[in-house]
Amino acid sequence: MTQMQTILQTIGRSKVISIIRGIEQEAAPEVITALKKGGISCLEVTMNTNQSLAIIEQARNDESLFVGAGTVLDVNMARESIRAGAQFVLSPLLDTKVIEYCLSHDVLPVPGVFTPTELYRAHCAGAPLLKIFPAGSAGPQFIKDLLGPFKGMKLLPVGGVSLENTAAFMQAGSFAVGVGSYLANPELSKRKDWETITQRAKLFIERANQL
Repeated sequence: MTQMQTILQTIGRSKVISIIRGIEQEAAPEVITALKKGGISCLEVTMNTNQSLAIIEQARNDESLFVGAGTVLDVNMARESIRAGAQFVLSPLLDTKVIEYCLSHDVLPVPGVFTPTELYRAHCAGAPLLKIFPAGSAGPQFIKDLLGPFKGMKLLPVGGVSLENTAAFMQAGSFAVGVGSYLANPELSKRKDWETITQRAKLFIERANQL
């Protein structure tokens, strides 16, 4: 089994990717530990977070975690994140060159798509997992509608995913969900409220498995 296949299977089992954005590097280990205690095994560190590459490198020291880079906008950013150890690469947009680069390095590409045409283009370019972004404004029914003509495609809603709609997104057919600042919350991090982060992680895992 390739690294890419392993990562894809792990995301499918865990069902929740915690997106780390705006967390200070000094606090990142504590945040990640709190998420892990809550059952999170898949992390996305956005490239617009200060010291994002250092956080990715640091997180990769824990072999029980699967670490990706987010907000990757071009091939250069993909290259940097993969050199830092990113095992999957997420983008808010569709760039087939990024998909090709990731595939050539056995790294899972997760392009951002929204329309049926974008979704099909990304699929044809070889992306096994497609990030539906922004998903919150469209809602779970949008996932179900997309899976009508595109049955079998693996969709990851991101943007506006909450405790209130996670179960509905999964029941609509999502492969997993990406959860942002409600989970790896910068304010909770500043207050060193690791317990709340852990409890929220547990709740998201629970909701994602309510099938």
